[in-house]
Amino acid sequence: MSILTSYVIPFLIALGPLILVHELGHYLAARWCGVKVLRFAIGFGRPLFKYRAGADGTEWVLGIFPIGGYVKMLDEGEGEVAGHEAHRSFNRQTVGRRFAITAAGPLFNLLLAVVLYWGLYVVGGDELRPIAALTEAPASVARAAGVEEGDLVLSVDGEAVESWRDLSWKLLNRAVDRRETVLRVRTAAGDEAERMLDLRGFSLDDAGKKNPIALMGLRAQLPPARIARVGKGAAADRGGLREGDEIAAIDGKSTPTSGDVIEAVRASPGRALVFTVRRGGERHDFVVTPDAREEGGERIGFIDARFDLARLDHLFVTVRHGPLDALAKAIGLTGETCVLSLKTIGQMITGDISPKNISGPITIADIAGKSSQHGLSPFIRLLAFISISLGVLNLLPVPVLDGGHLLYYALEFIRGRPLSARVVELGQRIGLTLLLTLMAFALYNDINRLIPA
Repeated sequence: MSILTSYVIPFLIALGPLILVHELGHYLAARWCGVKVLRFAIGFGRPLFKYRAGADGTEWVLGIFPIGGYVKMLDEGEGEVAGHEAHRSFNRQTVGRRFAITAAGPLFNLLLAVVLYWGLYVVGGDELRPIAALTEAPASVARAAGVEEGDLVLSVDGEAVESWRDLSWKLLNRAVDRRETVLRVRTAAGDEAERMLDLRGFSLDDAGKKNPIALMGLRAQLPPARIARVGKGAAADRGGLREGDEIAAIDGKSTPTSGDVIEAVRASPGRALVFTVRRGGERHDFVVTPDAREEGGERIGFIDARFDLARLDHLFVTVRHGPLDALAKAIGLTGETCVLSLKTIGQMITGDISPKNISGPITIADIAGKSSQHGLSPFIRLLAFISISLGVLNLLPVPVLDGGHLLYYALEFIRGRPLSARVVELGQRIGLTLLLTLMAFALYNDINRLIPA
């Protein structure tokens, strides 16, 4: 039940609507062009739901495997068509109309991302300020640039920074480009200064499962993991932890937030952990052995310590925009994500980024499950990102994908006549082989990520 609610359902909620929007784009464009739609299907395999509606008797189908979908249109290449309906066949349409119908699916995915981002910008919310803290890595890019604890980042290469999320996004883009980046900061003393991050030798492959920004030596300044209450007689109490303690590290690994502490404890049922805490201006070490308990069929650690989650105003900023400004930002972010996706794909082809970064459905399910547990806003951001990825992927000029068909239509327009059936069939076979290989590789990477190093 835990796997179902934590991973499967969030995965279906994330992927299902994106597929629906994609196919809806094809459907609406076909109807607009006067093409008869025979079937609108979400998912494959045995139908769970089937319904006919509309003047054309379009069949609406929900398949048992909700990964993918299709819109089947009247086409003389796929069966006999009555003479009075021949003009409504897809193959009888002009190149421009066929191009529009095919492109509508991916474009609807991009449009959905704009709408989702726009909603997030309009509604707004509290986000972490772009105040830098340093990781413990002694030879990081950030330390080499002279970044200091408490630096408030004002801009990146002259572009204003609103929040830590905004800063992370800008730095990720620069990391892909591998270029020097200028941070304009306000120091803890109130002075303005510049820090030059040298990302020319930075590689996303070095990050592995680690946050690329953390690999640069940066992390957000977060509220400390301060204990507000300790359960009497519980593991935390037996180990010597007290109210007011700030947990700095567990087994020598920094724990800057209460979330880090909880994660370390949950992963260590019955195993002794060394807690390094700040108490009265001094650091002390305590050995705490988390109790074990069952949760959702999983054995987890528990110490019964509650943390002070009081808001620290100086660490947060409210980010909210008016409708027009939000629209401009949503379009800009969608465009930047498209460019970043294409750059990443290009660097994978050239070998600058390892294909190990390719993800499949298992990783998507994992990320969807975790983002849904952190609230609605992170989950919506994930939906927007996946929608963009689907749009960009489908526009690639690979036969079988929408982009491959668009390539055929472009060549047909240039040549003045369609490609031969043999060329199209050969392209479809090559495209299908590439797509299946990519899917198998993504699944391999997913499984490999599940196996501890």
